[in-house]
Amino acid sequence: MSAPFNLAAHCLAANAARRPDKTALILTDGADENRLSYSELDLAVRRLAAGLSSLGLAPGSRLMIRRGNDLGYALSFFACIAAGLIALPSSAQLTEEEADFLVADSGAQAVICSSGLTAHGARRIDDDEFARLAAFPPRDYAATAPDDPAYLIYTSGTASRPKGVLHAQRVILGRAPMFDHWLGLAEDDVMLHAGAINWTYTLGVGLMDPFAKGATAILYNGPADPGVWPALIARFGATLFAAVPGIYRQMLRQPSCTADNLASLRHGLTAGEALAPALLAQFHERCGKPLYEALGMSEISTYISSGPTVPTLPGSPGKPQPGRRVAILPLEGGETPLPPGESGLIAVHRSDPGLMLGYWRRPEADKDVYRGEWFVGGDVAELDAEGYVWLHGRADDLMNAQGYRVSPAEVEAVLSHAPGVADVAVAERKARADVSLICAFIVAAPGAVLDEAALKRHCADHLAAYKNPKHYVFVATLPRTKNGKIARRLLPEIWTPADDAAQI
Repeated sequence: MSAPFNLAAHCLAANAARRPDKTALILTDGADENRLSYSELDLAVRRLAAGLSSLGLAPGSRLMIRRGNDLGYALSFFACIAAGLIALPSSAQLTEEEADFLVADSGAQAVICSSGLTAHGARRIDDDEFARLAAFPPRDYAATAPDDPAYLIYTSGTASRPKGVLHAQRVILGRAPMFDHWLGLAEDDVMLHAGAINWTYTLGVGLMDPFAKGATAILYNGPADPGVWPALIARFGATLFAAVPGIYRQMLRQPSCTADNLASLRHGLTAGEALAPALLAQFHERCGKPLYEALGMSEISTYISSGPTVPTLPGSPGKPQPGRRVAILPLEGGETPLPPGESGLIAVHRSDPGLMLGYWRRPEADKDVYRGEWFVGGDVAELDAEGYVWLHGRADDLMNAQGYRVSPAEVEAVLSHAPGVADVAVAERKARADVSLICAFIVAAPGAVLDEAALKRHCADHLAAYKNPKHYVFVATLPRTKNGKIARRLLPEIWTPADDAAQI
């Protein structure tokens, strides 16, 4: 029988004993701020855990969190885990229908809701009851085991409904390789994260990781404003800043994004979508700081990255983090890893402590992603001779052009280097019922005048003919998800001229 291990205790209890007065968490709206030391945060979590335990919920019961980006959200997440319950983070931006689906699918027995938010089918813990539960005498952390469930994250996929990804208490141990090899995280760091608390990127990099190292975490819950990030970095002396590439792109348009305002920053961290080489170069030129990219998924978080120990190679997210077993497996099946230079699906060995316990009540989905001892995600990539990963997109994003499979990420990477291109997305579009062609959606850089003929020449110089876009659409912005990823399904359904298809 394994020794007890509780994720919340691992993040908070030792720090409360060793560095009780150190600032653990700062929440700010840009004007006011709320600071908690490690001793205060530990006490607040254990008080709320005691309150939640008083509800009579059995260990392992799901408790959904449906709040704004506030302190109550962070406390609820860690208190659920501290009490031996399963935290279910959700976005405050979900519709009522979406929230109700999560309650029903997870079998959640209670929902912690802030004012104005609801979810049906479970007990609602409103602000008044939350305050009552948060005032209980503190309890000890639950004596959970490493493989006991800790939290449940719902993620979008190819299905029409999101599926739950269940993580164990040990997941925090599985995050350790990224501390040195992506984040470069140490006890004296101040981590500012640009994401909302419900996102796994924020829960992990923005909260769990700094707490596991005894560092300070900062989250912003004010109005959307791309100019706020340089100001917050300067105000709080942030040494690390984590965001999606789109945030960095917005920052660089702000006059406040200067080397002086970012003087405290050691480097920036980026994940969520591919980092364009042009953006990487522009940030370094403007601010004199590196950006370190990581590739991950809800099922294991980030596991491939550049960082202080892995030099950045523009266009690649980096190498598998030391200590992880990562392979490229054939697209058509099998468990034998492919040699460098051959394209296939990225796989992670199921022994990785950061890997999920499984999909929530989806045994068929579990079967689909395991090949023997390997968990196989949907990213198509190859490893080069130096161990760097080169992405070719998602398996379910691959386009079919004249019978060839083409990665949108590969075409996007080429177009991102074209002069005057600020942003790009590529998708397959129907020219007629039986013919699909590649379409590129282009955002011009400020002041740039783009010429379709020049873009075609650029692609012809770098891509096989069948990979070249047959049509270009110039747009002001690209549709993105709430987390900053390109929303391919929302790209315009547009096609002209009609005779393009006749040329195939």
